[in-house]
Amino acid sequence: MKYDFTSIMDRHGKDAIAVDGLGTGFAPAAPKEGFDAIPMWVADMNFPTVPTIQEAIIERTNHPAFGYFNPTDEYFDSIIRWQAKRNGVQGLTKECIGYENGVLGGVISALNCVCSRGDKILIHSPTYMGFTLSLKNNGYEAVHSPLVKDENGVWRMDFEDMEKHLKEEKIHAAIMCNPHNPCGRVWERWELEKAMELYKKYDVYVVSDEIWSDIILSGNKHIPTQSVSEDARQRTAAFYAPSKTFNLAGLVGSYHIVYNNWWRDRIEKESSLSHYNMMNVLSMHALIGAYKPEGYEWTDELCEVLTGNIDFACDYIEKHFEGVTVSKPQGTYMLFVDCTDWCKAHGKTIEDVEHACWDVGAAIQDGTMFFGPCHLRMNLASPRSRIEEAFHRMDKYVFNA
Repeated sequence: MKYDFTSIMDRHGKDAIAVDGLGTGFAPAAPKEGFDAIPMWVADMNFPTVPTIQEAIIERTNHPAFGYFNPTDEYFDSIIRWQAKRNGVQGLTKECIGYENGVLGGVISALNCVCSRGDKILIHSPTYMGFTLSLKNNGYEAVHSPLVKDENGVWRMDFEDMEKHLKEEKIHAAIMCNPHNPCGRVWERWELEKAMELYKKYDVYVVSDEIWSDIILSGNKHIPTQSVSEDARQRTAAFYAPSKTFNLAGLVGSYHIVYNNWWRDRIEKESSLSHYNMMNVLSMHALIGAYKPEGYEWTDELCEVLTGNIDFACDYIEKHFEGVTVSKPQGTYMLFVDCTDWCKAHGKTIEDVEHACWDVGAAIQDGTMFFGPCHLRMNLASPRSRIEEAFHRMDKYVFNA
């Protein structure tokens, strides 16, 4: 490969809660003596990012002034080009792109324009904890429509259940997670079409979180929610960011794409009310550096590496962890692992499993906060040697101890 996805990067003391946050707050506990920590919880990566990002930032910092600024045409052109080449988006213009400090803040701004406090918002479960907390903190009630596994173990939307909620509870806003976090589903076109037809029928505004849309595993393709029909294009606000793809969360910065003029104007006004939803000049240059030709190559290699890691982990679980199951994700770098049968067979709780993993440095995340009753959430965005070591430890000290 052209880029480095094998070196083990030391992140200690480099502003990384993935390693320095262990044992504090909601983070996993630090490992026992004799084990180093393998971070598999917070959703960032343990790979060095594409060099053009650092080059772009360094070039900008060589100029000694950092005053007020406006985003450049190069910034907007980079997004338009990226969306066209990666996602097949046609007709996107600068006017339809807006800045957000973060996707979750943008989600709330979009909902605030079409909802009243106390409104119910339809969302699929398992559910990303950021949605749950953001909705609660802003006075909305999350209504969960559970995803169900089909005969092949693939997570699917339950359209009958979705319609029941929309009709009986008079719901007029929904969050679509595309690709889905934490299940890793990359929705097929027919699934999105069917969901959007339901939302059209019941006059539902849709906020589509597409932050994972670049991390698509081999054999799958991301379909933007807005692309499935003209109605979907007008009733959907979509949110993107380079942060998941290129490990830029610490720089802050995402963007929305909204084609509906009425909604877009109001989202931009709502986002501006704090007087703090403003772009950082270095994050602008980071995005430009990320979306250079090298960034396309790097992302393709990343997805190849992650596909290998996912294949290894799912095969290992099937062969070595009896009573543990996982639906192989099609996107993202997260596994959502079901330990229900293993816990029943061994008289253990999911908390017992988590603490046993943490003790030996496999710093996985509690899945119950994502509405997985007996689940673990595992980040596989590390060099293969680290992933293999983590699974060997879980094999020896946890599931087959």
